[in-house]
Amino acid sequence: MADQIPLYPVRSAAAAAANRKRAAYYSAAGPRPGADRHSRYQLEDESAHLDEMPLMMSEEGFENEESDYHTLPRARIMQRKRGLEWFVCDGWKFLCTSCCGWLINICRRKKELKARTVWLGCPEKCEEKHPRNSIKNQKYNVFTFIPGVLYEQFKFFLNLYFLVISCSQFVPALKIGYLYTYWAPLGFVLAVTMTREAIDEFRRFQRDKEVNSQLYSKLTVRGKVQVKSSDIQVGDLIIVEKNQRIPSDMVFLRTSEKAGSCFIRTDQLDGETDWKLKVAVSCTQQLPALGVGLLDLELNRLTKALFLALVALSIVMVTLQGFVGPWYRNLFRFLLLFSYIIPISLRVNLDMGKAVYGWMMMKDENIPGTVVRTSTIPEELGRLVYLLTDKTGTLTQNEMIFKRLHLGTVSYGADTMDEIQSHVRDSYSQMQSQAGGNNTGSTPLRKAQSSAPKVRKSVSSRIHEAVKAIVLCHNVTPVYESRAGVTEETEFAEADQDFSDENRTYQASSPDEVALVQWTESVGLTLVSRDLTSMQLKTPSGQVLSFCILQLFPFTSESKRMGVIVRDESTAEITFYMKGADVAMSPIVQYNDWLEEECGNMAREGLRTLVVAKKALTEEQYQDFESRYTQAKLSMHDRSLKVAAVVESLEREMELLCLTGVEDQLQADVRPTLEMLRNAGIKIWMLTGDKLETATCIAKSSHLVSRTQDIHIFRQVTSRGEAHLELNAFRRKHDCALVISGDSLEVCLKYYEHEFVELACQCPAVVCCRCSPTQKARIVTLLQQHTGRRTCAIGDGGNDVSMIQAADCGIGIEGKEGKQASLAADFSITQFRHIGRLLMVHGRNSYKRSAALGQFVMHRGLIISTMQAVFSSVFYFASVPLYQGFLMVGYATIYTMFPVFSLVLDQDVKPEMAMLYPELYKDLTKGRSLSFKTFLIWVLISIYQGGILMYGALVLFESEFVHVVAISFTALILTELLMVALTVRTWHWLMVVAEFLSLGCYVSSLAFLNEYFDVAFITTVTFLWKVSAITVVSCLPLYVLKYLRRKLSPPSYCKLAS
Repeated sequence: MADQIPLYPVRSAAAAAANRKRAAYYSAAGPRPGADRHSRYQLEDESAHLDEMPLMMSEEGFENEESDYHTLPRARIMQRKRGLEWFVCDGWKFLCTSCCGWLINICRRKKELKARTVWLGCPEKCEEKHPRNSIKNQKYNVFTFIPGVLYEQFKFFLNLYFLVISCSQFVPALKIGYLYTYWAPLGFVLAVTMTREAIDEFRRFQRDKEVNSQLYSKLTVRGKVQVKSSDIQVGDLIIVEKNQRIPSDMVFLRTSEKAGSCFIRTDQLDGETDWKLKVAVSCTQQLPALGVGLLDLELNRLTKALFLALVALSIVMVTLQGFVGPWYRNLFRFLLLFSYIIPISLRVNLDMGKAVYGWMMMKDENIPGTVVRTSTIPEELGRLVYLLTDKTGTLTQNEMIFKRLHLGTVSYGADTMDEIQSHVRDSYSQMQSQAGGNNTGSTPLRKAQSSAPKVRKSVSSRIHEAVKAIVLCHNVTPVYESRAGVTEETEFAEADQDFSDENRTYQASSPDEVALVQWTESVGLTLVSRDLTSMQLKTPSGQVLSFCILQLFPFTSESKRMGVIVRDESTAEITFYMKGADVAMSPIVQYNDWLEEECGNMAREGLRTLVVAKKALTEEQYQDFESRYTQAKLSMHDRSLKVAAVVESLEREMELLCLTGVEDQLQADVRPTLEMLRNAGIKIWMLTGDKLETATCIAKSSHLVSRTQDIHIFRQVTSRGEAHLELNAFRRKHDCALVISGDSLEVCLKYYEHEFVELACQCPAVVCCRCSPTQKARIVTLLQQHTGRRTCAIGDGGNDVSMIQAADCGIGIEGKEGKQASLAADFSITQFRHIGRLLMVHGRNSYKRSAALGQFVMHRGLIISTMQAVFSSVFYFASVPLYQGFLMVGYATIYTMFPVFSLVLDQDVKPEMAMLYPELYKDLTKGRSLSFKTFLIWVLISIYQGGILMYGALVLFESEFVHVVAISFTALILTELLMVALTVRTWHWLMVVAEFLSLGCYVSSLAFLNEYFDVAFITTVTFLWKVSAITVVSCLPLYVLKYLRRKLSPPSYCKLAS
C-alpha cells in the first residue's frame, strides 16, 4: 500500500488560510460575519446620539416606541482635557502606555502567517520547526519547580513575614532563643507544600504520559510503523483506525469507503456524540490556571490585620517603656517576641487539610470516579453562587429518543407504539396482497388512483404515509460492520459485509434523524441501504422497496427545514417530502387548526418537534422543476437566492402528515440535581453552542426553567438602538428566565455591559445559545467582575476548557465525550448528578472545616502572644521571652497539632441531612463562617484566656520564676485541648485519639524538660490544683456561653440535628 502512494510536497496555501481563520476564531472573537453591517449601524447610532443615552434603569416612562430615544436622560460624559491639564491628569499615562506597547510589539512581534510546504511522509525535510504533538497540563518543569513553588508561597504575606523574621535571627542584637525555633517551622511548612505540589505535578505528568503514549500506525516507505502520539510530526502519514481517537489536526487523504466519505465525532471538542461527515478537528489544550481560593484571600487579609496589631502592640510596649536606650532595637525585639500573633503553621495546616478534603472526595463511594486535580481550592465548592454549565454531554446524553407521533386527531406515545406497528404491518400486508392480485401493472393503478375523488383517509393509511415519509426524508446512512479479519481493500471489504439487522448502525450529522430512523425500524419499516442516488427499505414482511433520490435539499439554520424528492421504482410515483421546525413549516402546509397548539404542548414537555409534510408530483411537474432548478444553480449572479426561489415554488399547499416529538435524553437525575442547586441559592446559567429552539427545549425538560416561570426570548438585535429597546422590554418582565443568542449577547455587551449583567443576574435562570468558547469564558469573567461572587463552570468538551479555566472553580465531566475538559478542570466527575453531593456535602464541609481550622490556629498564636504581652508588662516592659527553645516548638507541633488538625474531621450535620436540606448551603455564600466578626470574637477569647492564664500563674506562683513557666505553660496546653473539644460539633474517634495522644506526649515529655521545669514541683498537689484552677477559669465561662447560645439562638444546623 505504501508503494502505491507518491510522496510529493504539497503546497498548502489553503491550509495556511484555514489556520489563519481558525487562529482568529480560537484566540479572539475576530471579525464576525456581520462586521460590515455593524459599521453601518454604528454610523446610524452616532447620528442618533445614542452614545449619550444610557439604558433606562427606572420603572417609569417605558414606552416601546422611537420616542424612547428622546426621553432618556443623558449620560455623564467625561470631557476631554486639553493642554497642561491633560498632560498632568491623563497624558503621562497615555505616553507611558504607548511607549510600553511599542516596546512590546518590537520584542514580541507576531510571526507573519504565510503558505508553507509540507513534505508528506518526509517531515525531516520541512524547513520550519514545529512544536511537538504532546499534551502538557503540568505547571512546572525541572528548572522552574522550586522557584515557582517558592514564589507561590512567599507571595502570601504570612510566609513572607516569617521569612523576614527567621532571617533576622542571624543578627546577634536581634536574636531571641535558638535558630531552630524559627527555621524549623518554616522549613517544615515549605517541605509540606513542596511535597504536595510535587505529588500533584507527578499526577499531571502521569495523565499526560498516558495520553501521549497512545500508539498510532505511521505509513512510511518501509511500511507501517508504530509511533507514539507525542512523536507525530507535521507531514506524517497516519492511519487512524475505526473507533480510534484522532491525535492531532489532520487532513483526510484516503478512507476505506469507496465514495471517500468518513464519519467522525467531535465529542472531545464540543461533547457532540453524533457522527459528522468530513469535519476537520482542531484540539488545543491550554495550561491549567493556578487557582487561589477565596478563603486563602480572606485569611491573607486577616493576616495583614494581625500584622498591624503586632506593630501597634510593639509600639505601645516601647512607648510605655519610655523610649529608653536603643528603642528601635527594642521595637524590633518586641516584633520578634509577638511574632506568634501570626502563626506560621496556618498555611501548613490549611494545605494539609485541603489534601485530606481531596482524599475524602476521591474515596466517597457515592460519587465514584471523582478526581481532585487541584488540591488548593476544595473549600471553593462551598462558596458558589453561579454555576455555568454546558448542555450537550453535560445536562444531556446527546441520545435522542422518539417519544410522540401526532396525526391531528390522534396522538401516539411510548405506551401505544405497538398500535403503530400493527397498523404498519397490516397496511403493507394489504398492499402486497393487492399487488399480487393485480397483474395489469402499477402504472394504470396509479392513474386510476390519481383520477379518483379525494376521500377521508383511514387512520391506518395516515400512519402508513407518516412512517413512510419519516423513513425517506432524512440524511441518514446505514453502516454495517465488516467481517472479522477483513481489513484490506474496499471492494473486498464491501463484498464481505454482514447486512443483518443486528449488525446495522446508523450515522448522520444530526442525532434527531437517527432517532427517527431507529423508530421507524422499531415499528416495522427499516432503512437497509442508502447511497447518493438511491434508498432501500424493508417492510415488515421482508419485502425490499427501492426509491431513487432525485433531489436532496439539506437542512440549514436559515431555512430550518430539509426536503427530498424521491421516485418509487415500483410505481414510478414522484413525491416531495419535507420536514422542519414548526415556525418554518406552518406557512407551507395546508390550513389546519391543531399544529400550533400541539407544538406548544410538546414544547412544554421538553420535546423537540418536527413537522412532516409531502406533496405528490407528476412527471411533468418534476421535469419543469428540474430544468428551473438546474438553471438557477448555473446562474452567475444571486445564485443562492434564485435556487431558494425555485425550491420555494414547490413548498406550497403541502399535505401535513404528522408532528413528531423527540426527547434529548437527559443525564441521570439531572432534574432533582438542578432543583437541589436552586434550593441551595445557586443561580444556573446554561451556555451552549446549539440553536435557540434546542436550548429552550432542554431548559424546559431539565427543569432548569420551572413550569411556572415565563421565558423571555431576547430577540435578535444588531445595533445599539435595537439592544436598547429590547433591554427596556426585558426589564418589564419579573421572575422570568432569559434566553439569548450569542450574536445578540455580543451587541448588548458592547454597548450595555453593566446594565445587561445587572438585569441577567436578577433572572432565576439564563440560557445563552450559539455561544462560542470565547464568549463562554467572557461571560464567566463578567459575572466575576460585576458581582464579586464565586463562579463554577462545568463541561465535558474541549470547547468548555476556556470557560472552565476562567471560573473560580472548574469541574470537568469525564466519560464517553473524552477527557479534554476533565484534564483542564480542578475537579473531575463522571456524571452531572455527582455535583450535588460534591457541593452540598464536600464543599460545605471543606469550607466550614477550613474556616474553623484557620481561626483556631490564629487563636493558638494570639493566646501565647497575649501571655507574652502580660508577662513583659509585669516585668517593666522587658523584651524577654516567656518561653524559649523546645517549649515554643513543642507548643506549635506535638503538644497541640494533632487535636487542632483533627478539626478537619468535624461536621455540623450528617451528609444525608445536608443533601436533604440544601438551604443550609445558602448561609455559606455569605461568608459568615470566616469574617471579621468571627475573627474579633476569637481575638477577644484569646485575650481573655491569655490574660487569665498569665495573671493566674503570676498570682499563684511560688518564690521561683520557673514555677510561673511550669504553671502557665501546662495550663496553656490544657486550655488548648479543652478549646478543641469546645469547638467540635460532631465527635470522631480519631479526635479522641488525638486529644489523649497530645496529652500523653506532653506528660511524658515533662521528665525530659529539666531545663524549663522543676520536676519536684510539678509532681506536687499544689501544682495540680493551681493548674486546674487556672484552666477552669479560662474555659468554663466559654462553655457556659456556648450552652446558652445554643439554647437561646441555635444555628440552623442545630435545629435539624435535634
